[in-house]
Amino acid sequence: MSIFPSNSGVNRRQFLAASAATAMATSMAQGMPHSAPLKGQAEHVISIWLGGGMGQIDTFDPKRKGDPKAKKPGGYYNPIPTAVSDVEVCEHLSKLAPLMDRVTAVRTVNHSVIDEHAAATNWMHIGRPVSGTVVYPSIGSIVAHERGAASDDVPAYVLIGYPNATRGPGFLGAQHSYLYLTETGRGPAGLSSPEGITDKRKLRRERFLSELRGMQPEAKQARIKDYESTIDLSLKLSGPEFMSSFELERESADLRESYGGEFGQRCLLARRLCERGVRFIEVSHNLNFLNGAGWDVHNGGILEQHKLIQELDTAMSALIVDLEARKMLDKTLIVITTEFGRPPEFDSGGGRGHQGSAFTCVLAGGGLNHCGAYGVTDELSKKIVENPVSVPDFFATIHASLGIDYAKSLYDGDRPVPITDNGNPIAALFT
Repeated sequence: MSIFPSNSGVNRRQFLAASAATAMATSMAQGMPHSAPLKGQAEHVISIWLGGGMGQIDTFDPKRKGDPKAKKPGGYYNPIPTAVSDVEVCEHLSKLAPLMDRVTAVRTVNHSVIDEHAAATNWMHIGRPVSGTVVYPSIGSIVAHERGAASDDVPAYVLIGYPNATRGPGFLGAQHSYLYLTETGRGPAGLSSPEGITDKRKLRRERFLSELRGMQPEAKQARIKDYESTIDLSLKLSGPEFMSSFELERESADLRESYGGEFGQRCLLARRLCERGVRFIEVSHNLNFLNGAGWDVHNGGILEQHKLIQELDTAMSALIVDLEARKMLDKTLIVITTEFGRPPEFDSGGGRGHQGSAFTCVLAGGGLNHCGAYGVTDELSKKIVENPVSVPDFFATIHASLGIDYAKSLYDGDRPVPITDNGNPIAALFT
């Protein structure tokens, strides 16, 4: 009696042939050596977020000059040479230009998400599309989960900017979330003791809390455990040692001035937090935009875009030089990301729209083999010509630089979730 129904379309001979092919493929796969995952030497990440959409054609991937009045597509500024031959940047990145041998502008990042800010911001923090059943963790939370803090006295993940769900821990839980602040001179809100609470009163309150906890049964619900973990972390971080990280006045006036204004001071604080042992710091460029519109340069917002670029240039170059002087650059990966780029065409108001099909993200330091620029776009930075880099590939590069296995899976309960949505690092940066 045949095990195949007459209408199955499969006979015994076909079944045996398919089985033999499957067995041979499995045997060959088991016998082939698995290449070791790429692994870098970085210990910390300073991730600079340029919300709004940094225009690659006006910064790190300059092309021929355009003319908004004549509706001629092209760049808004002139290009200038850098420390790397054949690599140019915009004229307003003059301080970074001589440092580009420590930098790689990845010019071919791309994603297929709709060119809308919220969706693209989410994609550029979690590295995959939204799911209706899984709340994915951000890259900062994954790094916090995989590496933890480099010191017991600091959090693993700090956000210098406004809190947002796209930066959150997802299914990893609140213990892998961020500590955030919006003012560099004060530190995180809620960690400083209110006026009148002396050290003696604080210790008495902590003893009382400990006694109350001892009277309660062990917490088993994840939400309660997360709540208790948050309390423990806040008590630990409210001490003078960690809070002194935010006293920027301890730095020399010349150094503080070299970083520039508020955004630069955020970058300086990020360096201080790395020294304390924080593993991942995101610095959001979202306060006091000098051009009034931020990086989302539709219409007239582009007229003073150069002020933003110059501010980035000042802060980024100072950060590289400062880290290098402290022998921290090879251990600190600096990342610049944004939700998408801008097209070469000008809109009716002389500004630019959105473009996710080809844009630039930047890597610096971290012990990588930098080359100034990676990937090639066409004559207008509109289409990718060589070496496309997906967002999972870019995230895998960050993970690999930190020695995190980018091929592993995390687990949402019993459900495996690839850590980078099957991304592959940029191998050329590790050779």
